[in-house]
Amino acid sequence: MQNVQELASRLKQNIGKVIVGKDEEVDLLLTALLASGHVLLEDVPGTGKTMLAKSLASSLSLTFQRIQFTPDLLPSDLTGIHFYNQKDGEFHFRPGPLFARIVLADEINRATPRTQSSLLECMEERQISVDGQTMKLEQPFMVLATQNPVDNQGTFPLPEAQMDRFMIRMKLGYPSAPEGREILRRTVQAEGLSADSTVTTATAEEVIAAQQECRRVTIADDLLDYIVALADASRNHPELALGISPRGTQSLLRACQAYAALKGRNYVLPDDIKTLLAPVCAHRLVLNNRYDLQDNPAERILAELTDRIPVPSEAGLESEVR
Repeated sequence: MQNVQELASRLKQNIGKVIVGKDEEVDLLLTALLASGHVLLEDVPGTGKTMLAKSLASSLSLTFQRIQFTPDLLPSDLTGIHFYNQKDGEFHFRPGPLFARIVLADEINRATPRTQSSLLECMEERQISVDGQTMKLEQPFMVLATQNPVDNQGTFPLPEAQMDRFMIRMKLGYPSAPEGREILRRTVQAEGLSADSTVTTATAEEVIAAQQECRRVTIADDLLDYIVALADASRNHPELALGISPRGTQSLLRACQAYAALKGRNYVLPDDIKTLLAPVCAHRLVLNNRYDLQDNPAERILAELTDRIPVPSEAGLESEVR
C-alpha cells in the first residue's frame, strides 16, 4: 500500500496549493478516485466546489472537460452527435465532452431531468450509446459534479437513480477564520488562487495501478456482515421509504478499501466504515417525509444505526485477517 499512500500524498499536497484546509474533504475526493467512483459536491455558491474539482483534474495527466449545465442543455451536447460530411458523403461521429476521462459537471441540477439522464449509462457502465452504437470510455473515468442546494432558484432535484450512482456526496462548508484569512492572503498574491497553480503529479497508468491495488485490501467477513446489517437496518427504518441499496453496499466496501490504502493499511477497520457511512450512503436514503430538511435527517438516522448495531470485536478481526 506504500505506492498508493505516496500517490495520494502527492495529489493532496498539490491540491493544497489551491484549496485551503479541507483535509477531510480532499481525502474523500481521493478515496472516490482510488475506488473508481464519482463525487457529488453539494454546497452553496462560492465555497470552492468547482475549484476543488479543477485542482484534482489539473493534478492528473488525464483528458479533462468542464460542462456548465443549464436548462437549455441537450443530451447530445454531452454524448456527441453523428453529422453528415458533405466532402465524403458519410456520417461521422463527433464525440461530446463525456468522452474525457475527468468530467466536471458544474451545477448539474440546473439542467433538465432529460439531460441529467444522459449521465446514467456512462457513470455506471463506463460506456455511451448514441444512435444504436455503443462506445466504451477510456479508463480511469470519473465524474465530478457540483450542485447548489435544491431550494435554490432554477434547480431540478436529481432523481434517486442518479443520486445512487455517485459514490460519495460531500459538502465543503465555509472556511474557519484562519482558513479565511489564508484565502485572502493568497488572493492578494501575484498568482492568486487558481487551478493553474497546480502541476501534473500522476499519470493514468499510476491511477489505474493504484485502483487495482486498492481492490486487494483485505476486509474481514465480520465487517462484510456489519455492512449488510447496517443496510438491512436502514431498509426497515420507520422514517425511510428507501434504505441503502445493494449498489450502496458495494460502494461502501470499495470506498473503505480505498480509504484504508490511502492511510497506508492493507486491511479495513470498523472505523473506516463509520467514517465513510454518511458520505457514501446518506444521499441514497429516501425519507418518508421528503420535506424534512432540518438537521440532516439522513445523517442522523445513519448515526443512530451505528450506535445501535454492535461492531465486530477487534480481537476477532485481527485473527481473521491473520
